[in-house]
Amino acid sequence: MLITFENVNFSYIGDPILADINFTINEGERAGLIGENGAGKTTLLKLITGGLAAESGEVRKKNGATFGFLEQTGGLEAEGTVYSEMLLAVKPQLDAVSRLAELSQALSFAEYGSDEYRRLSAKYEGLEKFIAAHDCYNAEVRVKTVLGGMGFAGLYEQKISTMSGGEKTRLKLARLLLEEPDLLILDEPTNHLDIKTLFWLEDYLSSFKGAVLVVSHDRYFLDRVTSRILEVENKRLYSYPGNYSKYKILKAERLALEQKEYERQQEERAKLQEYVDRNIVRATTAKSAQSRVKQLERMEILQKPYTPPAPPRFKFVFPVNTGELVLDIRDLNLEVGGKRLFSGGNLQLTRGKKLAIVGENGTGKSTLLKLIAGGGNINCLIGRFVRIAYYDQENLNLNAENTVLAELWERHVTSSQTEVRSLLAQCGLSAEDMYKKVRELSGGERAKLALCVLEAEEGNVLLLDEPTNHLDLPARESLERALKEFAGTVIFVSHDRYFISALADCVAEIEDGKLNFVNGGYEAFREEKKKLAAEREQVAAAAAEAEYLEKKREGYRSKKERAAEAAQKERIKRIEAAISQNEGEEAEISAKLADPAVTADYREVERLCRRLDELKREQEELYAEYDKLI
Repeated sequence: MLITFENVNFSYIGDPILADINFTINEGERAGLIGENGAGKTTLLKLITGGLAAESGEVRKKNGATFGFLEQTGGLEAEGTVYSEMLLAVKPQLDAVSRLAELSQALSFAEYGSDEYRRLSAKYEGLEKFIAAHDCYNAEVRVKTVLGGMGFAGLYEQKISTMSGGEKTRLKLARLLLEEPDLLILDEPTNHLDIKTLFWLEDYLSSFKGAVLVVSHDRYFLDRVTSRILEVENKRLYSYPGNYSKYKILKAERLALEQKEYERQQEERAKLQEYVDRNIVRATTAKSAQSRVKQLERMEILQKPYTPPAPPRFKFVFPVNTGELVLDIRDLNLEVGGKRLFSGGNLQLTRGKKLAIVGENGTGKSTLLKLIAGGGNINCLIGRFVRIAYYDQENLNLNAENTVLAELWERHVTSSQTEVRSLLAQCGLSAEDMYKKVRELSGGERAKLALCVLEAEEGNVLLLDEPTNHLDLPARESLERALKEFAGTVIFVSHDRYFISALADCVAEIEDGKLNFVNGGYEAFREEKKKLAAEREQVAAAAAEAEYLEKKREGYRSKKERAAEAAQKERIKRIEAAISQNEGEEAEISAKLADPAVTADYREVERLCRRLDELKREQEELYAEYDKLI
């Protein structure tokens, strides 16, 4: 058991947020936490991490358990480089290896049987166990593996302070993975990940040693990572075994059963009450009526099953259609800050198409979207009668100091307050939200407001940069339906694989400095990717075969070259033999040091330890020469 909640309650200014919460997270468990925006997921996470204290009930944590928490907007803030900061995450492992060498040296000089010798031996044994348990010798290998998987392979020396917010969030996640806490808590970890990194993270978490609790709206991610779903709904917490797909089935079954039981009880109570009403005043039946009154009083009343609030409703309309050709990109070279993102890009988009722009983070997806929105580039021509409405993933077009009501009303100056309120309500913003400052809104509320503002612009071409970020599943599905029904053109960037698959009828990928266009949906794009990957493998195999044949044709070498090569091969063999011999001697010494008969002679122990140190130095020199020769 890592953490247990027993009858935990929490309120905010008298308003209950969580009621009678009971659950346990065990070691090695993989749990997903879901729920509507504002349901209390973030509150629950803060209760786990200690950011909030329970109003009543008990939160128990395992003594000594470590917790790692990735918040939605929490990036790594540091002045060092990517690699140096990641080494700090494995510093205990690196320090343990260094300390073991120091202890080995100190043992060789300590008098056998002395208090000092016993003290050092105990430390040495404990440190060896720590090193084995934490795989300390491979700490730097893990750093490079995680940095590569998270998209930082070529950025080891980059200063973290120069990175974007999304990069800092990914880097903080990388550090948490390297720290290997007992419980890794991830709040929307997929928001800043491209598809390639997302697949890597899913695979990495499958072998992660600790427990994982993840808040996510990514259905693919939840299916691949979790084996249990916790749902916050109507201030309660429900637990379902299995992944997200299994949860959908189990929840539907639970709701159907609760509704059936509720209706059955209501029907039974109605019948009993009807009998009482008809017979309570009649002398001949009064006794049986009283019996039914007592039966009604003893009955435990079932609460009416909770009905989730209606999801937001989005509707995008426009007054005038575009011409047939909406976008014409010809020989476009896209650059940002002096860096070339792709060259010679070509793409033509006709009216009514739904184009997904995909690619790894940093390849230029958002930059391309902004270029289209801004217009004015001779290599990126906008068609006739095009009216662009742009959704920025950072919602920078919103005035942080405006109220929610004012933010939309300024764009609907001819509408009444009632009409503006109605539009906001349709998008999922409540009456209580109307006079909140935009800066006070949650990520999901701000996203709904930005989409409502997008509706008000009445564009016939929608440019959407990660529109599903911060939206819960009902809101995502509602947006998906609205965009399917939209008669205009949609160009969007998204990492949501369900969203892309459901909406896109063509895909543009930015990869390896090129803009590749596939006139087909996401599945057609994936098949094209597989085909190109197979072709690249064939080309690589053909190149390897050609290189082999070329080397074979160049088989003749001068006498001097052949002699040098032979000498090098002979030296490599000798080094390998010496390394093997030293390893054997090291094993023999280690076995002797474990023998009580040998360790009784402190002089012999001292001699063996010195020889062990000599062998290690020899091995380092041999390996250094071996690396140069091969």
